[in-house]
Amino acid sequence: MVEIRFHGRGGQGAVTSAELTALAAIEEGKFAQAFPSFGPERRGAPVMAFVRVSEQQIRTREKIYEPNIVVVLDPSLLEIVNVEAGLREGGLVVLNTSKSAEELRRETGLKARLAIVDATKIALETMRLPITNTTMLGALLKASGIMPIDALRSPIQNRFGPIAEKNLAACLRAFDETNVEG
Repeated sequence: MVEIRFHGRGGQGAVTSAELTALAAIEEGKFAQAFPSFGPERRGAPVMAFVRVSEQQIRTREKIYEPNIVVVLDPSLLEIVNVEAGLREGGLVVLNTSKSAEELRRETGLKARLAIVDATKIALETMRLPITNTTMLGALLKASGIMPIDALRSPIQNRFGPIAEKNLAACLRAFDETNVEG
């Protein structure tokens, strides 16, 4: 089973990212669950969302404490959240940033293996909005290989309707532009 934790801010689409990942996994014949973790926070406050993907039925319903993968939609969260908390040995952090891995390690002390993409730039250029949720899904799938990128096509089309093509374009571009260590 692969367990993923998404970090974002309210309104950035972390919860939607988790849901789309689960739906894509289910369409691929896998078992999946997605759920958010937030309280009465206002728009812009830090939020988390979780996803489990497995080849076998998932029986646990608890919060994910030790993820294999952490996805960070907003790089400013690195200043206020320990995104590596609980990350399993050999875990992966998929991060939206314009900085290099070396810069990030020097500035933040991150130790995990990194996958980096400038999702904000891609979202602005592709969708004309700084919303990185579908963009980061392309990065996640490239870095993790948990399913083919085409698995996202139907869930994104169903969720976003008339703006689905722009979201798919951003997702595919992020898949191509993500740099994965190791």
